[in-house]
Amino acid sequence: MEQWTGREAPSLEDIEAMAEAARADLPEAFRPAAGAVVLRVEDFAPDALLDEMGIEDPFELTGLYEGVPMTEKSVSDPSGPDVIWLFRRPILDEWAARGDVNLDALVAHVFVHEMAHHFGWSDGDIASIDRWWE
Repeated sequence: MEQWTGREAPSLEDIEAMAEAARADLPEAFRPAAGAVVLRVEDFAPDALLDEMGIEDPFELTGLYEGVPMTEKSVSDPSGPDVIWLFRRPILDEWAARGDVNLDALVAHVFVHEMAHHFGWSDGDIASIDRWWE
């Protein structure tokens, strides 16, 4: 039996590095706009956010786009930066439960899904293009 003693789960910084690699791999046309989005990695979504979204189980939320999609922005929008949140523990839980994908591929998938919201794509648009789960 393989020993797991001394091994550590990927850190917040490891997940951030995987997401930044996915950002760098975006097509050139998307990189400037993607570069303006702040990336935040936390273990879980804050309780207030989960409550606001009506999510009881914090493991249900792997990522979130917070901002105004580019297709809806105007000069009167708040000046704060758009943010993509990735939640490490739910991502690791999904990765372990799936058992059939590399962690960096899963992190990239969640990151790109949230980035697509920044570009103004709906969940339906994303699902029609990204058949990743199949």
